[in-house]
Amino acid sequence: MSERIAIVGGGGREDALARRLFQDGAELISIMPNDNPSIRSISSESLVTKSMDTDMITRYIMDKRPDLVYVSPDGYLETNLVDKLEYNKIKVASPTSASFQIESSKIFMRQLMKRYGIPGNLKYEVLNNEYDIQKLLSNTSLEFAIKPSGLTGGKGVKITDQHFNSRAEAIGYAQEVFRRDKKVLIEEAVYGEEFSMQLFTDGVNSIFAPVAQDYKRLYENDLGPNTGGMGSITDIELKLPFMRPGIYERAKDISRRFVEALFQDGLLFRGVLYVQFMQTKDDLKVIEVNGRLADPEGMNIVTLMEGDSVDLLFKIADADLKNSKITFRRKASALKYLVPKGYGINPQPGILSVNTSDLPDHVHIFYSSVEGELDEVKMSNSRAIAIMTEADSIPEASSMVELNLWRIKGDYYMRHDIGTLKSINKKIETAKTGNYKFIH
Repeated sequence: MSERIAIVGGGGREDALARRLFQDGAELISIMPNDNPSIRSISSESLVTKSMDTDMITRYIMDKRPDLVYVSPDGYLETNLVDKLEYNKIKVASPTSASFQIESSKIFMRQLMKRYGIPGNLKYEVLNNEYDIQKLLSNTSLEFAIKPSGLTGGKGVKITDQHFNSRAEAIGYAQEVFRRDKKVLIEEAVYGEEFSMQLFTDGVNSIFAPVAQDYKRLYENDLGPNTGGMGSITDIELKLPFMRPGIYERAKDISRRFVEALFQDGLLFRGVLYVQFMQTKDDLKVIEVNGRLADPEGMNIVTLMEGDSVDLLFKIADADLKNSKITFRRKASALKYLVPKGYGINPQPGILSVNTSDLPDHVHIFYSSVEGELDEVKMSNSRAIAIMTEADSIPEASSMVELNLWRIKGDYYMRHDIGTLKSINKKIETAKTGNYKFIH
């Protein structure tokens, strides 16, 4: 008899996970803010609602009697949905709202690092009045990252010398954040190459996925504003080619220490933790910590996973991860998102035709913020379709994505440079010289 799993979320990472769970024999119940045709096609029952009414969602889930629930998007994890499900004796493989503070409060994360001496912390200030904002940011000899404390979807962080024409403009933005949130987080800005370390954890034991990198910038050659992520890569090894010796081991140790620190704070974090690191010229820094699968990087690792994904979620929920047999396929991967023209600035969503016929095993098409049918979708203002391929090298996987673009017809924008040999070589060379041109 199939295990019944309810999955909350309707984006690309949820599609990737839902397909994997379905492949491993689960019966799926989906709760989605958008009518994702791919998730719907493999679900026995679906609820499409944009409501964040956790009482209503809890009642729906209880009525369906799943064996386990996986809550995926940050907006739901920030609410009390997981808390209510657990209160009603429903098994959940996702963090409670208290544990999810590791993502929902950047200030909590920085203070946790400070309390437990976790390496890689940045210099930071939490400011709660406009005078201190003006005083600190007027120091033009330093560059700063201005961050809302809460969730930003990858788009709320701004750097003084990259997103503003003057310090007065930067001060104005920081004061705007303060007036809305009653506080603002100011961090030192650091140069480097970012990467994501994702791990599955039951709050004590952890399974580490291959390191991934998200291409955040909107335009090719890493230009333009930050986005939620235009694509992502993983390598055949656990680490990425630009990572210096010892960086992978340090990142793994730091990530494990976050799980331990939360446990010491009385917070049993169960689910997926991913730490965004920056390899600087001579150090390793923690940029942020998230309490969920990354998007897009989560699609890479879920697809490369070998073993029973259904059993994995149950072992997370049951605090039994030490007995999991999950591993990851030794393949490189590249993923590229197709987005509406004008994405991130003035989006113009249209219709995409999708051809998934005779799809090779190493080619994957994931549906994100779209509605419609499998062969024709209506885009929203957000990311639409992701194409991911597996190969023996990142550049080869990148080329395979390009070779499968014929499957998508319509007006869209994408970054073609994700995972190319030129892009990878540039990252390797920059890591050697430390001559980073961009602040992230």
